Amino acid sequence: MSMRKNAIAALATVALLSFSSEGHLFAADSQFKDLNHVNGKEKITSLKDRGFIKGASDTQFLPSSKVSAAQGIQLISGGFQLSLAAIDLNKAPQASGLFTQVKDTAWYAEAFINAYYNGIDIPKDINPAKALTKEEFTYMLIQGMEKAGALPMIKIAPANIADDSELEPAYQGSIQRSLVYKVNVLDGSEKFHPKSEITRAEAAVMLYNALEYLNAHPKL
Repeated sequence: MSMRKNAIAALATVALLSFSSEGHLFAADSQFKDLNHVNGKEKITSLKDRGFIKGASDTQFLPSSKVSAAQGIQLISGGFQLSLAAIDLNKAPQASGLFTQVKDTAWYAEAFINAYYNGIDIPKDINPAKALTKEEFTYMLIQGMEKAGALPMIKIAPANIADDSELEPAYQGSIQRSLVYKVNVLDGSEKFHPKSEITRAEAAVMLYNALEYLNAHPKL
C-alpha cells in the first residue's frame, strides 16, 4: 500500500475533530438535534456517524458557534494526522518556544507544534482564543490538506470572486485552490465572505470536502 493510501486509511480510523472549548471528546450515540436547518447537514452527520467529529454533547453540535484558533488548528492537525514522525529534531519542541500565547500545558499545544513543523503558516503571536475568519481557516486547512495528500502544485484559472478586494493577499492562492478542490464554493453572488468568522458547521463541511478530495485523488 502506498504512503498516501496509508495516510488515507489512518484518517478513516480516528476521531478527528473536537469542537469542545476545552478539547474534550463527547460521546455521540444520538443524532444531533440542532442541524435541521443547517447547510451541509448530511455531511456533518456523515462525519459524526463515521466517528470523525464529536459534538458539544451527545445531541448538540452547536453549528453556528464560532471556531477559535485553538479549535481550528486542532481540527487541521488532527484531521490530517500531522505529526513529527518524519521530522528530525535535536530535542522535543515546546509550543511556548514557537508561539508567544500558547502554553505548553494547553490541550491544543501538540496540535500547534505538529502544524508548525509540517509547514502550516501560523502567526507567532496568534491568540488561541481568537475566532478564525473564513479566509484564515481556509489558508491553514488547505496547507494541511496539501501536506497530508502530498498534492502537486497545480496551475489554475483563477475564479472570479466578487469580493476579491476584501481578501488578504497572502491567502488568495489557498482560497483559489480551495475552490478548485471544491473544499469551498462561492455563494449565489459569487462572494467568498473572507472576513466572516467561520462556524463549526462551515469548518466541518470543509473538512468533509477536503477528505473527499483526498480519497478521490490517491497518490500513485
